[in-house]
Amino acid sequence: MPGPRRDQKGRKGPHGRSKGSARQGLGGGSGQGNREEDRSRYVAGRNPAREHLETDASRIEKVLLQKGGSGSLKHMEHLAREVRIPVQFVPKAKLDQLVPGVNHQGVVLAVAPIQYLDVDDMLSRIAPSHDDVRILKPVVVILDHIQDPHNLGAIIRSCAATGVKGVIIPERGAAPVTAASVKTSAGTLSQVMVARTSSLPQLIEQLKERGYWIAGADGGGETKLAEMDWDRPLALVIGSEEKGMSRSVAGACDYRVSIPMESGVESLNASVAAALLLFQAYMHRISS
Repeated sequence: MPGPRRDQKGRKGPHGRSKGSARQGLGGGSGQGNREEDRSRYVAGRNPAREHLETDASRIEKVLLQKGGSGSLKHMEHLAREVRIPVQFVPKAKLDQLVPGVNHQGVVLAVAPIQYLDVDDMLSRIAPSHDDVRILKPVVVILDHIQDPHNLGAIIRSCAATGVKGVIIPERGAAPVTAASVKTSAGTLSQVMVARTSSLPQLIEQLKERGYWIAGADGGGETKLAEMDWDRPLALVIGSEEKGMSRSVAGACDYRVSIPMESGVESLNASVAAALLLFQAYMHRISS
């Protein structure tokens, strides 16, 4: 584990845990997000499902199998668990509802509308070497378990508008890129790469080793929005709608940045908080 780091002015970045709530105006969204069943594209049938599991598993969000199934459905379950894809057993009526009029044969896959990148691949495309990171001063965004697909899409839209090339989300326990996300992003998903990680704390250490500084949105953060030095390679962390940044992620941040607000207002929507931080960084960069 790397020791405490000093910024370009010789000051130690704050690595302590967040005081009180780790929320930076996170809330006010729809919480668990859109419950409609158009959240993902669906692939039905045993042969198409097996082909996706064997050749394109990175896009599969979950595997839905008919309760009481046997034979090749057990094989589907085995394939899914081998590549760490969640498996859910549901009644036949549920599968009928998801793909009406389709002979699903007891299996339906929920497939993301985009191809997720490997984190190393994405970061190498943005800035291949440590020197490139230092010279280009890129900004990437880490989403710490955002739950609402609409918030995810809105954040990606703000990323595209401010020149952010990459967004990183957890593999589990967060909103995947869905049809709702794509719609809310207003077509900007083609401009922003999305990668997934199995461990946010490990990702943060990886980013630090590459030369990035980590700034997390935190309502109780010591660094005010206008005081933050944005002129550096940055990974900006946006916490979940309900809980903000997780404790381990908040503790790994070099800076915890707070947005000034009038008293009596508890929080901002996660995508609004992200937009404020991203545009502050963007305006600072284009004016310097």
